[in-house]
Amino acid sequence: MESRKPTEVVKDVVDAAAEKVSQLAAPEVPGAPGSAPPTVDEPTTPHDPLPPKKEQGAPETRTPTGAATGAPTVANGQQGAFLTTSQGARLRDTDHSLKAGARGPTLLQDHHLREKITHFDHERIPERVVHARGAGAHGVFTGYGAEEVTRAGFLRKGSQTPVFVRFSTVLGSRGSADTVRDTRGFATKFYTDEGTFDLVGNNMPVFFIQDAIKFPDIIHAGKPHPDREIPQAQSAHDTFWDFVSLHTEAQHHTLWNMSDRGIPRSYRTMEGFGVHTFRLVDAAGATVLAKFHWKPKLGVHSLDWEEAQLLAGIDPDFHRRDLYDAIEAGAYPEWELGLQVFPDTPEETFAGIDLLDPTKIVPEELAPVQPVGKLVLNRTPTNFFAETEQVAFHLGNLVPGIDVTNDPLLQGRLFSYVDTQLTRLGGPNFSQLPINRPHAPVNDMLRDGFHQHAVHAGVAPYRPNSLDGGNPFPAGDAENAFLDVPVTVAEAPKVRASPASFDDHYSQARLFWLSMSPVEREHIVRAYTFELGKCYHQAIRERQLRCLANIDPVLCAEVATGLGLPTPAPTVSLADVTPSPALSQVGRTWPADGRTVGIVVDAGADADGVSRVCREVSAAGMVPLVIAAHGGTVDGLTVQRTFATGRSVELDALLLAGAPAPAPDARPARDAKAGAADATVVDPRVLLLVQECWRHAKVIGAWGDGVRVLELAGVAGAAGVLTGDSGTGVLADAQPLLAAHRVWERFPASVS
Repeated sequence: MESRKPTEVVKDVVDAAAEKVSQLAAPEVPGAPGSAPPTVDEPTTPHDPLPPKKEQGAPETRTPTGAATGAPTVANGQQGAFLTTSQGARLRDTDHSLKAGARGPTLLQDHHLREKITHFDHERIPERVVHARGAGAHGVFTGYGAEEVTRAGFLRKGSQTPVFVRFSTVLGSRGSADTVRDTRGFATKFYTDEGTFDLVGNNMPVFFIQDAIKFPDIIHAGKPHPDREIPQAQSAHDTFWDFVSLHTEAQHHTLWNMSDRGIPRSYRTMEGFGVHTFRLVDAAGATVLAKFHWKPKLGVHSLDWEEAQLLAGIDPDFHRRDLYDAIEAGAYPEWELGLQVFPDTPEETFAGIDLLDPTKIVPEELAPVQPVGKLVLNRTPTNFFAETEQVAFHLGNLVPGIDVTNDPLLQGRLFSYVDTQLTRLGGPNFSQLPINRPHAPVNDMLRDGFHQHAVHAGVAPYRPNSLDGGNPFPAGDAENAFLDVPVTVAEAPKVRASPASFDDHYSQARLFWLSMSPVEREHIVRAYTFELGKCYHQAIRERQLRCLANIDPVLCAEVATGLGLPTPAPTVSLADVTPSPALSQVGRTWPADGRTVGIVVDAGADADGVSRVCREVSAAGMVPLVIAAHGGTVDGLTVQRTFATGRSVELDALLLAGAPAPAPDARPARDAKAGAADATVVDPRVLLLVQECWRHAKVIGAWGDGVRVLELAGVAGAAGVLTGDSGTGVLADAQPLLAAHRVWERFPASVS
């Protein structure tokens, strides 16, 4: 039977679906699982594999040694219309084992059964020890120009570089929730024509520890208790607080984690940091020190703690869903890459801050972040395992113009990242997996090993040689060879020690606390109170309170009150610091692109007016979700969420175009008066939506019958609660408030 082209099949499938499904006024929302809608009946006409969805991408088709093949990315996918073995033999049946009679034993000779089961038994690889829970996307990086500080080609003005970015949580397993309080990874692989550059950072600019030798300790402390594997993906337990209260260099990072930064609203609204100080080299060989920053176009925003807890149960995949839905909807996530640049002095300090200490920041007011490029994520993975799970980052993947420093945490990471891939990815050739293949020619003399995909020619993989004509040859400055900067290493005795400047564990934690707005301080106090309240041993709570006393007396007293414990006195002099306004998330406005607007309708709602609101929400780069008591349609409006499948935590704003009544009581009426509609009653699930949005300081608007819902919920007339004569008018009033992320004045803030 002749196979058919994917485009022909897609057209037939769409046409068939169109006969059965009415295409209604509401715009499409992201989340379709496949590239074409399914038919009710099982398809039986053979055809080639369907094409990827429009937003999906895959690694470029490169050879294991970096050469472009020119083949489309789908060449790495499955081929042909028919089911085959792994060797391409077509199969008649994959539902029945080969047996000695219909009721007989299965035969050992069933090669298809053995191949299918054997492969299934070995589908999983070890998950990452940390950053196991992640999501990735493809994109492009455009350089603005940074020749004055580095000769790295991908930063040249107008240069375009393919990238793959992986976001992740640190502590949880692959099956944990997205919205836990945790540090997030922000790892970017730049496929430059000078080699691959990996910028492996976090959403916080400081780390728990100063020296890599302590990394196993902090992770063992943060991971679930080894006897029960509890708790999963959070730091609210004894072993974590036992370690950080004894190892006080962790206090700065811990304070960041207890702030709203520990529960991002989305990956799209998450800042990224390279954490370490790097050394940059320009074309003349001059050097500077620098820190990398990712600044999101949409600003830095976070979840409310109750939202995070609800989402962990309602939608534990919330962050990856948000990322992929945004890309599918064309609201491409964007960040600017920026540099903080410092003179490369022998002391390697700036404004008295040790640049080699990964638990310290340099406030942006002292060293502004200079934009050097823009990152846009515009394609989702075609296969999550092949791309997001198998991508392998390494801080030693450097390009000419960027080098490392003696940061003791960075030095240890240079070893660890390669070492861990040997177990996870089964051998030393993990760089030949499609997602890891460089976009530059590779001639490395590395041979053999597990999973060797390259077919190396020649007979002399060594230097020097004459049998291969001397190839490969060393490169020099004219060929833009990588240069290990010849930094002078001072003569010193071998010691297990840190410089005295690393001993200050509290001043920058105090700087962060004093830089927060009152509402952000309130959230930090509640976070510490919750987390320490989950500890079993009171001694650990008391020890951590001593650390907080050395950061700020108000912070310590508020947390101590919440725990019902006395407030200890500080044991060090409180640092005299200048707050950094750049650290606060409150007080600025940002584009509302990609925000989700819920619109509650009922049978009495103005369908034309709701349709206009949906179109205007879409035109503003946001996503409208029509919410009703049941699925299907309501007065010609396509319903995307019901009161059973939708919840406020999915929304950035809630608009009410109607006042849905409670569902009819299915029980028989008890008296003749029963069954009459009560205009003062609204479906309690709608009231829950409103009250949750109120508690989480989201914009709420209503018109028509929807105004009655606000009155019944007790929120009418409050800050950020809008009413008007039309939906479009209410939406216009809501958009400026959305730009601030939340109606901050609705949050209580008792801590000043």
